[in-house]
Amino acid sequence: MWSVQDIRERLRALGARPKHELRVLRLWAQAQPQDSGRRALDSFMPTALRDALPQLSQDLAALATLREQHPAEDGSARLLVGLRDGQTVESVLLPRDGLCVSSQVGCAVGCVFCMTGREGLVRQVGSAEIVAQVALARSLRPVKKVVFMGMGEPSHNLDQVMEAIDLLGTVGNIGHKNLVFSTVGDERVFERLPQGLVKPALALSLHTTRADLRAQLLPRAPRWDPQDLVEAGERYARATGYPIQYQWTLIEGVNDSDEEIEGIVRLLKGKYALMNMIPYNAVPDLPYARPSWERAAAIARTLHQRGVLTKLRQSAGQDVDGGCGQLRAREVMQRVKIVRALAAQG
Repeated sequence: MWSVQDIRERLRALGARPKHELRVLRLWAQAQPQDSGRRALDSFMPTALRDALPQLSQDLAALATLREQHPAEDGSARLLVGLRDGQTVESVLLPRDGLCVSSQVGCAVGCVFCMTGREGLVRQVGSAEIVAQVALARSLRPVKKVVFMGMGEPSHNLDQVMEAIDLLGTVGNIGHKNLVFSTVGDERVFERLPQGLVKPALALSLHTTRADLRAQLLPRAPRWDPQDLVEAGERYARATGYPIQYQWTLIEGVNDSDEEIEGIVRLLKGKYALMNMIPYNAVPDLPYARPSWERAAAIARTLHQRGVLTKLRQSAGQDVDGGCGQLRAREVMQRVKIVRALAAQG
């Protein structure tokens, strides 16, 4: 696992002063070559640092490499990203210059409708590996918004995620409200995020207004009553000036009932909030179904009419194994097949 602090220490060992350090980090995060402005560079940097830049550039590029790219009809593209130790994560290029990044290899929350949750937690993703996902994406297209909604639960890797957010929100040139921290809800999030130099927008995975059903859908998430979670979100929204985004994966026959609609109105009407309703992306071997678009649209329309700002969002990349974790799962299974085939030959 590589952190931004590891890179800072390497630069300082080469004689970098704060202005040199910031220059290297800025160019890297913005996917620009380290030898930009070569003439000025020759007189600006210590010789040892200047001589080390080619190798440093190679090492930074190796933190996140493109294994596969799957463009979708909606303008998004799912990326399978290789890390230096051979592990893989997923990033998603989103329409309108957005990027979804992963903060863990796997996930410990175990959401029953999520492919990533089936694998469990493999390891944490370092802050440098998170920024490297952004740098890789920027080598492909502009990125002006970064959402931490990929593989993993950001609150379970809080130090590394906050370090990445601080870099992206400063020299990375991403607006603070365009950095979106998505979580199932953890008390540490509400303590730490307000203390950061960069205060990101917050997205809370709600999925149901019933505490008993939430415990079933998110079996290892903190046992927040949905009302208490919404109240904590409202305090953060008022303190930062950014509305809370509530995430609701709409699953047919599970959380699309009239009872849930009433619960959403009760919890969110009058709140500084936005409901993002996302019809479920079907995952093979899981017993959950996507509701019809007509049903999803009717729910969103009802909520909007009753005073809850609601956006019905099409899940990105449904035609290219859109469910989070599916690209990695397919790649891992392919490796298992190869190993088994080689063992059979031996």
